Amino acid sequence: MCGIVGYVGKQQASTVVVDGLRRLEYRGYDSAGVAIVANGAIETRKKAGKLTNLEAEIIQTPLTPSHTAIGHTRWATHGAPNDVNAHPHVSEDGTIAVIHNGIIENFAYLRDELLASGVTLRSETDTEIVAHLLAAQMPASGNLADALRAVCQRLTGAFTLVAVQADTPDLVVAARRNSPLVVGRGNGENFLASDVAAFIAHTRQAIELGQDQIVEITPTSIVVTDFFGQPVDVTEYEVTWDASAAEKNGYDLFMLKEIAEQPKAVADTLIGRIDTDGKVKLDGLNLSDEYLQGIDKIIITACGTAYNSGLIAKYAIEHWTRVPCEVELASEFRYRDPILDASTLVIAISQSGETMDTLMAMRYAREQGAKVLAICNSNGSTIPRESDSVIYTIAGPEVAVASTKAFLTQIVACYLFAMYLAQVRGTAYGQPNEQIALELGRMSAKVDLVLDTSEGVRAIAKEFVNSPSVLFIGRSVGFPVALEGALKLKELAYMHAEGFAAGELKHGPIALLEDGVPVFVIVPPLGDELHDKIVSNIQEVRARGARTIVLAEEGDESINEFAHHIIRLPKCPALLQPLVSVVPLQVFACEMATVKGFDVDQPRNLAKSVTVE
Repeated sequence: MCGIVGYVGKQQASTVVVDGLRRLEYRGYDSAGVAIVANGAIETRKKAGKLTNLEAEIIQTPLTPSHTAIGHTRWATHGAPNDVNAHPHVSEDGTIAVIHNGIIENFAYLRDELLASGVTLRSETDTEIVAHLLAAQMPASGNLADALRAVCQRLTGAFTLVAVQADTPDLVVAARRNSPLVVGRGNGENFLASDVAAFIAHTRQAIELGQDQIVEITPTSIVVTDFFGQPVDVTEYEVTWDASAAEKNGYDLFMLKEIAEQPKAVADTLIGRIDTDGKVKLDGLNLSDEYLQGIDKIIITACGTAYNSGLIAKYAIEHWTRVPCEVELASEFRYRDPILDASTLVIAISQSGETMDTLMAMRYAREQGAKVLAICNSNGSTIPRESDSVIYTIAGPEVAVASTKAFLTQIVACYLFAMYLAQVRGTAYGQPNEQIALELGRMSAKVDLVLDTSEGVRAIAKEFVNSPSVLFIGRSVGFPVALEGALKLKELAYMHAEGFAAGELKHGPIALLEDGVPVFVIVPPLGDELHDKIVSNIQEVRARGARTIVLAEEGDESINEFAHHIIRLPKCPALLQPLVSVVPLQVFACEMATVKGFDVDQPRNLAKSVTVE
């Protein structure tokens, strides 16, 4: 959710911070603000709305030159998105400024305590109380880091807190619990951010903070301790992509760029993981063959688009390995008393590695004795660090809130694991692993072929732009693709959209069909046992006056007379088809939102990484 940036060093701090916020605006764009330390005082500028509003405010009322600053883009939780509730928040005496990501769950109790002590609260936020608590703690603690340690021990919930103090102009202090925070090590300057994208233009050297840790940065030092002041070991790593990867590179939208990057993302996620004999190699998997041979159940847990990738993975895992697989919404998982033990493998899928529902689900699983395999796109983030093993997707930064290339690479990573598990257990089913590996290696080029036909999809979007509803149906792995197509349309075009298993049409959803309703149908390849059944579904849909947009492989003529529009897909095995069938649905949603005049990269009410439950 919220984007956080902190800087101390030799450059004009407000410029560095605002530039970092621009790279993080996908994390929150209800309001934005910045605080600088200069001449023994704190100055703030903050405005509701997009970051451009803050930039205009700074131009109109310039900040004093400074080498220390913190900044924030907000996704509102406590309090409406307005100027007053925007971060940073400043203590009543004006000496301390704070920004915050997350939710302080005991906020109401602490607020009442402050009000009883005579403090006047200016905002409706849970964040402001931290500024006041820090100011009250300073006389006893003597310095900002110790004060923050004391305050953090009183807070419950998930939070990243970053603070500056008026009389320590070369210091930024931050705390992390269940919310992302990364440190950037520069030359004569250091950085804090909720994502490395904020400082990648200045340094690629990063340190990810662990749970319940405090960091103090000055221009020349980085000190990390726990909430009780004890030193902790940290791991420094190098970010493998550069600043240009997080730019639009000539595209009008980040989402368009990221859709176009999918062939490369698929290819990069496969590199080095399938050898010349078609054997899967997952270096660093850290799960022994003996353990994998002994598991009797797999549970995949995830949220949103990652959940849909898990639904696709279930088909591949069960088909290739014969191990039962369940897919659980992470937000529901630990609250329903699930049955799992040491012979259960839990797969946690998260693009950011910070999705709070997924993190709490995997922690619960580990408490029950299960091992956890993370599938993640963010090196050093919390979910892979707390898992027993990890398969990283190599998608590069994904800035658009609606996920595209992360989705495809999550599917690829799940395929790789399923193939590896089949390899270890000797259970390859239907066709040998080597043949599957060969087909999977061709999928990057096939995704590229689909992108070459995207203009036709855009024309279809323009035709149906005034439709009140769009339906999606599929069978087998086409069903999760239908769910993902509907989700993308809801996220971006704010339309009613639903995905259904095509076999369920006559059990209720068929009542939604009427003249002119567009229905996307994902057709399995020719020869698949479900192919003829879904062709019958197309006829049922058309007979009720709906408009059919049919996704079918090249050479499939059986659907021609029943389809109002046909989107051709390259030939591939049925289990791999989601890698190509979902791409036109991404393009359709993007174009529909664009034609309607909506902000595709930053849809309303949504943020990229949901770091609170």
